[in-house]
Amino acid sequence: MRFMKATSISLALVIVLTASVTSIGRNGKSNASAETSIVGYISDSHCGLHHMKGMGDDKACTLMCVKGGSKFVLADRDHKRVYQLDKAGQEKAREFAGQKVKVTGTLRGRTIRVTGIEAAS
Repeated sequence: MRFMKATSISLALVIVLTASVTSIGRNGKSNASAETSIVGYISDSHCGLHHMKGMGDDKACTLMCVKGGSKFVLADRDHKRVYQLDKAGQEKAREFAGQKVKVTGTLRGRTIRVTGIEAAS
């Protein structure tokens, strides 16, 4: 009798844990695929939130750093975060170097899978 009771409790615990893990997995996946928009500045991975003094304006500094091997990034100065841009974002970001923009796409960690970039006010 004691064995059956312990087995029933163990089985119930396994079911609850499995349901919890499944729920967490679904929530994580659905949140990761939601499209979002973030406002910030097109910068480079070397300078990030702050450009070096004496390197010209933000646009000139960003383009020079990218020419030297850095990647374009979105610098959210208000929240002090830097987001990597995917390959499509790299191509779209060049024309907005140093400018305030709104980037739309799917956020995974600190990388944005870019669907659009437009000037922001």
